[in-house]
Amino acid sequence: MKVTIDATPLLVRSAGVKNYLFHWIAALQSAAGPHLLTTWPQVQPGALLDHQRSPLPPVGTAVHLVRAALARYAGWAPPAADLFHASNLVPRAPRRSVLTASVYDLTCWLMPELHTRANTAADRAFAERILVRADAVIAISEHTRRDAIRHLRLKPHKVHTIYPGVADAYFQDPAPVAEPRPYVLFTGSVEPRKNLDRLLDAWLALPRDYRRSFELRIAGPVGWRAEATEARLRDAEGVRRLGYVPEQDLPALFRGASLFVYPSLYEGFGLPVAQALASGVPVLTSNVSSLPEVTGSAAELVNPLSAMDLAAALRRLLDDPGRRAALSAAGRARAESFRWRRCAESTWRLFASLAR
Repeated sequence: MKVTIDATPLLVRSAGVKNYLFHWIAALQSAAGPHLLTTWPQVQPGALLDHQRSPLPPVGTAVHLVRAALARYAGWAPPAADLFHASNLVPRAPRRSVLTASVYDLTCWLMPELHTRANTAADRAFAERILVRADAVIAISEHTRRDAIRHLRLKPHKVHTIYPGVADAYFQDPAPVAEPRPYVLFTGSVEPRKNLDRLLDAWLALPRDYRRSFELRIAGPVGWRAEATEARLRDAEGVRRLGYVPEQDLPALFRGASLFVYPSLYEGFGLPVAQALASGVPVLTSNVSSLPEVTGSAAELVNPLSAMDLAAALRRLLDDPGRRAALSAAGRARAESFRWRRCAESTWRLFASLAR
């Protein structure tokens, strides 16, 4: 069986989707067995994951993006395979191939105000041209599966929940790094959906002793509509803005944290939370969307719309090393559900069941 994955999202600046696609393709290659896996465009195995840059040389990147534009606007389709897995950057597919796709979240339908118009238009085109006619759709959580069935009216038997994985590096114990003071960590793009302004409100509502004893570190690239939040981050007491942190440096950053906090308003899966669980870092996150499903009983959950609830939970956990240790152990156990090997094996079983 020849399977082609549309790898166009690897060529552009991206966070969660690029991370998923990069590790998913590598895991599928490792578990391919008698099957043949190719990508469009061809990306060489062993390329490093860089959220800011393409794995292809500039000329190769430009050539493929022109092809992707032709597919989007001129009706040209990518080359055929037995099965073609589409992305939302190229909402066209070969007509003679079994068609599959992944759905990550439904925020463009549920919270369009948290997206640019271009993102919303791209996701809606992808749904209309790909998802509704796909032979199978992979949802990255059961919550996302239910949202896709409800809002896109997809047939339930065609939508399959397959959890993503967490890279092996997060499950390992790197050498400890001496830090001047313990820190609370947030990772993710600075954008409205991540709810950083409310996290800052909660942080600044803590008694000053907490901000002197702990540092709040914010890691991640600047997203959209971030100017006011970035200004607050620069001026806030006890906050260090790290900016974009390369993927290879993230596991040690997670492992060194006393607490991981992630008060997102909506997640289709919540990869940073799964990374924290795998790293053995106690997690404080939102009680909405897929986050309770992903964390199970291995995290402290809070209403992300209440800065006071968030502040109270921060204070409670920072005061209680025993509770943090219990969450750390529970998180490691929970994260075993999110191994890329398991994801790849489930995906190949799905692909094989669709073979014509």
